[in-house]
Amino acid sequence: MIRVRRVAAMAAVAFLLLISRGWAQVAAWPSESPPRPLAAHDVKFPPYELRTLPNGMQVVVVMHHEQPAVSIRLIVRAGSAQDPAGKVGVASLAVALLDQGTTTRTAVQIADTIDSVGGDGDTGAGRDLSYAHILVMKDSFDLGMRLLADEVRNPSFAEAEVERQRQQMLSALKVSYDDPEYMANIVFDRLVYGFNPYGAPSNGTPDSLSRITRADLQAFHQRWYAPNNCLLAVVGDVTADEAFATVTRAFGDWARREVPTDAAADPPQPTRRVIIVDNPTLVQTEVRVGHLGIPRKQNDYMAMDLAIKILGGEGANRLHRVLRMERGLTYGVSAEMETLRRAGEFVAITNTRSEATGEVLRLIVEQFNRLRLERVNEQELADAKAYLTGNFPLRIETPADIAMQVLNVLFYDLPVEELQTYRQRVNAVSVDDIARVANAYVRPDRLSVVLVGNAKAFVNQLKAVGFDRYEVIPAGDIDLTTVDLRRRPATGDPGGPPAPHEHTGGARPVPAPVDQQEGQRAQRVLQRAIEAKGGADRLRRVRTVVMKGTITTPGGITLPTTSYIAYPDKVRVDARLPNGDLTQVHAGGEAVILERTLTEVKLNAPVDETLFNRPA
Repeated sequence: MIRVRRVAAMAAVAFLLLISRGWAQVAAWPSESPPRPLAAHDVKFPPYELRTLPNGMQVVVVMHHEQPAVSIRLIVRAGSAQDPAGKVGVASLAVALLDQGTTTRTAVQIADTIDSVGGDGDTGAGRDLSYAHILVMKDSFDLGMRLLADEVRNPSFAEAEVERQRQQMLSALKVSYDDPEYMANIVFDRLVYGFNPYGAPSNGTPDSLSRITRADLQAFHQRWYAPNNCLLAVVGDVTADEAFATVTRAFGDWARREVPTDAAADPPQPTRRVIIVDNPTLVQTEVRVGHLGIPRKQNDYMAMDLAIKILGGEGANRLHRVLRMERGLTYGVSAEMETLRRAGEFVAITNTRSEATGEVLRLIVEQFNRLRLERVNEQELADAKAYLTGNFPLRIETPADIAMQVLNVLFYDLPVEELQTYRQRVNAVSVDDIARVANAYVRPDRLSVVLVGNAKAFVNQLKAVGFDRYEVIPAGDIDLTTVDLRRRPATGDPGGPPAPHEHTGGARPVPAPVDQQEGQRAQRVLQRAIEAKGGADRLRRVRTVVMKGTITTPGGITLPTTSYIAYPDKVRVDARLPNGDLTQVHAGGEAVILERTLTEVKLNAPVDETLFNRPA
């Protein structure tokens, strides 16, 4: 018995020693830092050849012989940004109908043809472009090319198919409008891009889709679908001569046409605005924070892409570290950079429980500020670089992937050679480059904010985190075609607009509704005025103005004045009155001047900042 007890005691001691060693080992393991990335493998972009057909169609052939398949992808330089005024969704509906019937094939025949050879196809539209894609085995290459040409060149837009596709899109929108994430995205785009076409949802609205006719689709196709407005990529197990010969047979006789130029006004400059989309049924808040960004064809694109990766992207993600790992306020948060032909946007995306909304908003704005004010460290930049360079091989893994990469480069008028030097260009970005672009493009004081959730649960938090001006709009009243984003009452509706506090938190007056066409006309007038004054860049360089002149009161008294303006929000007016001098100072406020005759104006004149100290 004693021996048995002794053995048991020794076993217990051994067990305790084993556990203690295990704890020691666990304590020595890294608890936060991920393992360092492995060295990147050398990746060679496959050989390619680029030609332009006599009708103006650009064609690129990429030889990729690893699989006996060929990807054929055609893009048209027209998307939702080219939708007719008041009929958002035309581009999306038109491209969705390309494979739903042509003048020679029904929708069923198209589906049977591609299925019979084991192929696949799809279509789609974005803001800047529309596309059609077919993937077939090599022995069906000629068939796939002829089928794609028929779809793009000869869509029938049959009334029955138009109505069927319209109903599908309307049903999808009905579901989307109940999705807080979708609502946050479309309202945020509208804030950032204003009445520029980029600000409208690509898939339209229930009202605009219901008004699109077959004639609208035919007119859009005739206006934008032309060989000289198209790019075609053939990627796969083909030779260059074989591919160009097949393309020429299918598209060579497509007649060139004149394509309209894009006359849309540029999006507005960033302006701070907070929109709360009120849905009392929600227990979480969808959060979007950001502002206007840069276009794709911008020399600072690579550095800015890495900066946003550090803020909230793969490889670094300060936002995730602060909001998720340190504070536990969300399950996930990211920052993204969208780049288009004429503009782009930076946006932070997350959701959180209602009671944490104000704190999450504060922390996001703090990280935008930090990106601008503090230099990133070398390790953060190295981690972001490692992600981009390590992920690149996955983006050129299949023929379809390669086709997308090549067409994106061509679409944005970038040299195809950039694909060969991608890793070198990523690794060339320095900490100084990140600091420069962050200071040039990030504007924490001009952030657009969209919060979709139960407003009563968090609206009282906003003032404490620096947002005392906001607009509250019931989710069912959202209308992207008006300035105040509020649906107009129907004729005979006695309800009228809601009380001001429901819109603004008592801080901002509600503007009169303006429809989309009126807004676009206003944008064009403003653009002409800007051009008449030497262009937006020249006007942005104006920081101070000194004006000397006179003010005439309604009583006929003429007062000599000197006005000092320091943009964006400081004004001082010194007036000589009969009984003494009068000084008015406005720092962030508003002033109304009755009538003025200017005798002298000096732009960018040196102004003493102490002039704007509020008088006692």
